[in-house]
Amino acid sequence: MTRPMSKLASRWVLIAAAAVVLAFAAVLILNRPAQLSQPLIGGPFALQTGDGKTVTDKDMLGHPYIVYFGYTHCPDVCPTALAQISDALAKLPGKEIKVLFITVDPERDTPKIVADYVSSFDPRIIGLSGSPEEIEKVEKTFRVYAKKAPGKDGDYAMDHSSVVYLMDKKGRFVEAFNLERSAAESAKELESYL
Repeated sequence: MTRPMSKLASRWVLIAAAAVVLAFAAVLILNRPAQLSQPLIGGPFALQTGDGKTVTDKDMLGHPYIVYFGYTHCPDVCPTALAQISDALAKLPGKEIKVLFITVDPERDTPKIVADYVSSFDPRIIGLSGSPEEIEKVEKTFRVYAKKAPGKDGDYAMDHSSVVYLMDKKGRFVEAFNLERSAAESAKELESYL
């Protein structure tokens, strides 16, 4: 026959159990990963416009902005996305929202060619290019997939991810911006970040 535990002994067992739980919680709290010093999407860049200016991530601070990666020889996805972005911007006349169109094909898309290409869309869209190394760096910063896809007679297309990155006033990634809705709905969301 077992004897019941005394009140004093049961208190010590409870205190010991509580101490173990608190110690375990302290270990979890103290050993959690440190806050990331770099964002997972976005970061420093310096690329060129068609008129020879350098645009950096610092130039974009103070206003929300959109970043879209594509190329001027794209037959459908890139011009469609830029048209949808332009339609949303048209609903926000005079608002300080800029869009960066960054080429994934720096071999063909010089800064001047990209500038000419984006001139067909809303004037707040800024075309950017750079050296292959600069473009590769910004692609990594934004987690963009881009790769040459050989075509006929030495020509090629570019396979690439098609994400519209919405960045806040501090240059932090907000979300993959949804263009699959009306221009008015897109504009309303953009305006909420002003």
